This record gives sequence, structure tokens and C-alpha cells, in this order.
Amino acid sequence: MVSTPVSPHLPLIQSLEDWVQNPPEGTEWVNGKLVEKRPAIWIDGAPTKTSGMTLRNSEIQALLAFYWQSFINAEQCGGKVYTEAPCRTNKKGRVPDVAYLTPELVAQYGELATLPQSFPLSAEIVSPTDFAEEVIAKAQEYLAAGGEEVWIIFPENRWVIGVTAETREIFVAGQVAMTQKVLPGFRVAVDELLG
Repeated sequence: MVSTPVSPHLPLIQSLEDWVQNPPEGTEWVNGKLVEKRPAIWIDGAPTKTSGMTLRNSEIQALLAFYWQSFINAEQCGGKVYTEAPCRTNKKGRVPDVAYLTPELVAQYGELATLPQSFPLSAEIVSPTDFAEEVIAKAQEYLAAGGEEVWIIFPENRWVIGVTAETREIFVAGQVAMTQKVLPGFRVAVDELLG
């Protein structure tokens, strides 16, 4: 994610605690500052285009959320799948592209504005403006704050990288990506997910 100045149209947020209580849509709290996750390009005081997110990224986000939700419905494992839902890591406020919350955590935290920890399973879809090092660091951040598994999806390279504290699995075109710890048994063909 490229950090850019925040639009003057966003509410004033001065701390991580402010962000956790009422996270403005499309923002994260990083290094003591409010940043737009997918910054807009502003012309004459109005957003004209969102940079970073592409139609393909949005399609992958919707597909992955659908596949995870379909799996939890079919397997009756419960929990909820979210897109762009805020969570708190150790010192930052983040918004994974897709995330899964277990039934136990839904019961405990499901009514809060922001999950006070990382989601057990998160996915980040790398956009053309993202830096790989930043996305990998974000995955490590999720794991350090209670996350168990993170998927990093590289649409252009057709890679899905599954990361846990113990393992890193790379699934490429022609292979089937599968979860390692969370949602055991979930599988999806990389070609089906990434088109």
C-alpha cells in the first residue's frame, strides 16, 4: 500500500483508539497516521478515481469471499466472512481484503466496530500500486496479532501464497490452493480464483 495524504473529506482521527472506535471507510491506521488503503486521486476537491484497486482485484476479492462463505455453509463450520472489515494489530489498524472470523470470535466480538485482534484467516490481494515487501510485512503483522493464516494473492503472477507462523506455501497456476490451519479442507484451483 502506498501511503498518500489523506483526503480532507475524512473525519479527524488522532489516535489508534479513535480509529478503532470509528474507522473511516477505506482507511488504515499505520505508523501513527491515518492513511487511505486505496488512495483516491483528487481533482477540484473530489475523488475522480481510486488507484490501486482494479476490476480484477475486486472480482478476486468477491470470488474468494464467496468461496470461503460457500465452504463454511457446506461444511457447517460457522463463522463469518468479511470484506474490507477493520481489525487491530499490535500497533496498527488494518483492513484485510477478505477475512474469516470463527463462530467463537463472532460471539465474542461480532458487534464491535473493529475486531480487537487480527482475523484468524485473512487475505490480501496485491494491487498494481502495492509493494510486495509491504504486503509481506502486513501478513507478518497479522500473524503477530493473533492471526493464524494469511493468503497473499498476486493476480498478475497467478500466485497464492499461504502463510502461517510455521509454513509458507506457494500455489501457482495449474495447482490447487488450500488452507493450512484455518478452514481445514478448503481448496480452490488457482486458475478458478485468478481467472
